[in-house]
Amino acid sequence: MTFSSPQATTSTDNKKMLFLKSNRWMLTFTFILSAYMLFGHLGGLALISPDEGRNAEVAREMSQSHSWLVPTYDGLTYLDKPAFYFKTVALSFSMFGESEAVARLSSAFFGFSLVVAVFFFCRKMYDLRTAMLAVLIISSTPLYIAFSRIVIFDMTLAFFVSSTIFACFLAEECEGKQRIRWYLIGAVTAGCATLVKGPVGFLIPTLVIAIFNGIDGRFIAMKRVFALRNWLVFFAIVLPWFVGLSLICPDFPYYGIMRESVARFTTTEFHRTAPFYYYAPIIASTFFAWSFLLPESAVVALRNRKDWSRADRLFIVWTIVVVLFFSISQSKLPGYILTAVMALGVLTARIFALALQNNAGREAKILRHGTVALLLLSIIAALLLGSVAVNPDLLKTRLSIKPELIDLFLPTIIPMALSFGLVVILSICALWYRSIKLIFTAFIIFPVLLMTVNFNVLSLYAESRSARSLAKKIPTTLPKDTELVCMECLPNGLPFYRKQLITVLSNAGNELTSNYVIFTLNSGKPWPEGIVPMTQSQNWLATRHHPIYLIADKNHLSILNSIALERNVTVNDLDSKYSAVLLPTPAGN
Repeated sequence: MTFSSPQATTSTDNKKMLFLKSNRWMLTFTFILSAYMLFGHLGGLALISPDEGRNAEVAREMSQSHSWLVPTYDGLTYLDKPAFYFKTVALSFSMFGESEAVARLSSAFFGFSLVVAVFFFCRKMYDLRTAMLAVLIISSTPLYIAFSRIVIFDMTLAFFVSSTIFACFLAEECEGKQRIRWYLIGAVTAGCATLVKGPVGFLIPTLVIAIFNGIDGRFIAMKRVFALRNWLVFFAIVLPWFVGLSLICPDFPYYGIMRESVARFTTTEFHRTAPFYYYAPIIASTFFAWSFLLPESAVVALRNRKDWSRADRLFIVWTIVVVLFFSISQSKLPGYILTAVMALGVLTARIFALALQNNAGREAKILRHGTVALLLLSIIAALLLGSVAVNPDLLKTRLSIKPELIDLFLPTIIPMALSFGLVVILSICALWYRSIKLIFTAFIIFPVLLMTVNFNVLSLYAESRSARSLAKKIPTTLPKDTELVCMECLPNGLPFYRKQLITVLSNAGNELTSNYVIFTLNSGKPWPEGIVPMTQSQNWLATRHHPIYLIADKNHLSILNSIALERNVTVNDLDSKYSAVLLPTPAGN
C-alpha cells in the first residue's frame, strides 16, 4: 500500500483543474468558431440563381398562402421536392421577416445541429478531443460551409440521414428498452429525411447500416432495424403527407416515384450526368485543404484495417457507400455526397487526435506529408495571385472572361494572395517545429480567412449570380396595377425580391427551372394561369386591361423592339443581359 503526500495530492488536483479548464475553454472556442463559420454574414450574400432564388420564393409564397401541403413557385404548383424544407423556411419568414439571412436560417440551423450531433457521437465513441476536432474540421470544409449557408434541401437532408445512421448504430450498443428507443428515434429521423427529399431519405441510411452490419457480421441487427414498430412510426410520419398530396394532385405518385426518383437515378433526362469518377475531383476541391491528407491516410488505413474500431468502420463504410451510390447514379451534384464529406471529417479528426497523442507515430507522418503538399500549393497560389495583382492584364489576356468582371474581382486578389502567404508561413513553421497544433492551424486558417477578410470574394460572386441587382433596376414609379411579365425568361429570385408573382411567356416552361411544371405542361391539359404559350403572347398582350412591364433577355431583344415599335414606346436596358419596356393599357381596354 502506498500513500500520497499532501503536496503530491494538491499537485495532481491542480493539474486536473487546469486540464478541465483548458478543455472548457477549447470546447467554447470550438462551438463559437463553428457557429461563426455557419451563421456569420448569413445575410451578406445575394440569393444565388437558380436554387436559392427559386427555393426562397417557394417558401415566401407558402408563408403568404399558408398552403403547407402543396408548394407553389411563381403561383404554379411545384412538386419537385416535398414541402417539409419549404415549411421550415416559411416558418422562419413568418417569425423573423423576409430576407436573405432568414431564408438561409434553416440550412444554417440544421448544419450546426449536425455538427452538435457529430460532437456527441464522437465524444461517446472516441473521446472529447476527437469530438472537438471533428466539429472544427467539418465546419471548415468548403462543401459543408456552402450547404449550411444556401437556401437548399441538402443540409436538412444530411442532418436527418446522419441522425438515422447514428441512431441505428447506437441502438446496437445498447440492449432492452434503450435499444428500442434508439431505433424508434431512427425511424422518426428516417421519416423526416423522406419528407425532405423523398425515397433517398431512407435509402441512404438503410444501405449504410445494412452494409455496415453485414461487414460486422450482425445480420440479426437488420431484423431489429425493420421491426414492425419502426415501420409503423416511419409510415405514421410519411403517409399523411403522401396520401394527402396524392389526393390533391393525383399525378404526384407517378411523378414523385417514377420521374423524380427512378428516372433521376437511371436516366440522363435531367441533364446532370457526369463520369463515374466525378466525385473524386469534387472531394479533392470541396474537402480542401483536408483532402491533402486523404490519399496516404487511405493507404495506411487499408494496411492497418485490423486496428479499426467499430465506429471507424461505420464512417469508412458510410463514405464509400454514399460516394459509390451517387457515382452509379445518372444524376450527379456535389451536394449529394454531403454526408460522405462529413464522415471524412470525422476520420480526419481521428488522424489529428492520434497524432497529438504520439508526435512520432504514423498519423503524425501523414500530417507532415500532407502539410508539404499544402505548402507547395499555397506557394504556387500566392505567387500566381501576386503576379495578377501586380499585372492584371495577365488575367485578361489568358482567360475568356469579360474584362469588367475581372475588374470587379481585382480588389479581392491581394487579400487572397496574402491569405495563401499566411498558410505558407504556418506550414513552414509547423514542419520546422514538428508541431501537430501548428499543422492543424495551417489547414484550418484558409477557410477561416475566406469567411472573414476574403468574404468579399463570395459576396461579389453571389451578386453576379443573383437577380437582386436586376430587381433594384426595375422602376419603383410603375403604376400600382402594372403586371410584371417575362418573355422566355424568369431570373430566379426576381419574384422574391419584387414580392410579387410574375407572368411568364414561354414555349415549354423551362424558364421556371421546375421539372414538375414542364411535366404538367406536357400532359396535354390547359396551361395554368401565370404562364402563357409564346404562340399566344401577342393576343394575350392585346387583351390586358392594365399596364405591362415586359422583360426580355438579349436573345429576344429583337422581339421586344418590335413590340415597342408597334406600341410606340421605348426599350430600356436594365443590365448587360436584360431589357424591358413599359406597355400602357391598349386604347379601348
